[in-house]
Amino acid sequence: MNKLDSFFRLKDNGTDVKTEIIAGITTFFTMAYIIFVNPDILSDAGMDFNNVMVATCIAGAIGSILTGLMSNYPFAQAPGMGLNAFFAYSVVLGLGYTWQQALAAVFISGIIFIFITMSGIRTAVVESIPMFLKNAISVGIGLFIAFIGFSNAGIIVGGESPILDFGNFASPEVLLAIIGLIITAILMIRNVKGALFIGIIATTIIGIPMGVTNLNIDLTGSSITLKDTFMQMDFKGLLIREGGFFTSFISVITVILAFFIVDMFDTLGTLIGTANKAGFLDEKGNLPKGNQAMMADAIATCAGAVLGTSTVTTFVESSAGVSEGGRTGLTAIVVGILFLLAIFLAPVAGIIPSAATAPALIIVGVLMMSAVKNIDFEDLDEAIPAFFTIALMPFSYSIANGIAAGFIFYSIVKIVRGKAKEVHPIMYVFVGLFLLRFVLLTLFT
Repeated sequence: MNKLDSFFRLKDNGTDVKTEIIAGITTFFTMAYIIFVNPDILSDAGMDFNNVMVATCIAGAIGSILTGLMSNYPFAQAPGMGLNAFFAYSVVLGLGYTWQQALAAVFISGIIFIFITMSGIRTAVVESIPMFLKNAISVGIGLFIAFIGFSNAGIIVGGESPILDFGNFASPEVLLAIIGLIITAILMIRNVKGALFIGIIATTIIGIPMGVTNLNIDLTGSSITLKDTFMQMDFKGLLIREGGFFTSFISVITVILAFFIVDMFDTLGTLIGTANKAGFLDEKGNLPKGNQAMMADAIATCAGAVLGTSTVTTFVESSAGVSEGGRTGLTAIVVGILFLLAIFLAPVAGIIPSAATAPALIIVGVLMMSAVKNIDFEDLDEAIPAFFTIALMPFSYSIANGIAAGFIFYSIVKIVRGKAKEVHPIMYVFVGLFLLRFVLLTLFT
């Protein structure tokens, strides 16, 4: 106990071992839904559910433990929502990359993250993008995730006359998803710790008598393994595609940039927001040892790609542990240990139906909408770029398209206003790459 107190400076931070353990358990159960939701999403890209679940747990453990050791902050990590959706639905299903090539893009984005964190370029990139656009990206991803949840649940389907329509509410799968959504919403409203996780488990159980949850799974062939996803990154296939080297290069750059941008601002926003709640920010609003926390995130992203999962990021659910008194890296390490123990759920996780994980996606979308209050829609200079960022993510089924549209219209607005110099040069570089990508997609597809 004395060694733990000395290493994590527990007394200096006004906490103790018991409090940190309770905080870690609380954080874990608020984010444990990712153990089931992440493989459910990535399996749509053709990846093996069990392998991704194991990779999710190990990557979450690596990220959380590194954060605890390197920064001594109670911030937990795991493969991020939004980033996994971008991986599966935009990069693989939308742009036609294989999941092996997408893993290579994630790995490269992690290496870039490590480099800019070490070099200090991170600050310049962050400052180049206005705050309202960062908030718009968060809101757009929330809508995109919620749309995926509604689609997976069968609540929203493609219609013959309208583009979208309600699904068949008499279907047991749809009915179960609606029941699960109501249960999860009630748990959230009642501030029950681990509401999303409990909602998934409760919905799965209710699905047994409804015939949706399939208990007739063959466990003889199930095992805790990474054999189908470990070290499967396809760098050659990522960089050499049809249409020539130049077209492939621009396409790859925009994909990697999208991974990088979303991860950076997701991590930064979570770190700053959670740190502010815990009182970690200094008088200038900066986070001491923030670079160490960012470095842990970048290393975990690279490790996750090697293991076989999408980008690892800091989870906003870390604030649940902070609310329980977590103040040091011991909280994060407890989360990491629990992720490792969760690996043993892998062989039986296949019984969880999509109808049980879909409500969690929808509720996560609800939570991500809160950033919309920070956008001034009375000011067209903000409203137009923010709207296109938010709307085009779900409407075009692509996070990258939303980011691109927001950046482009922000630059157009500033140029028309005669304020072109207010746009950071890095932003113009992003805009140029996005425009070039759209031109090439038009010419070669």
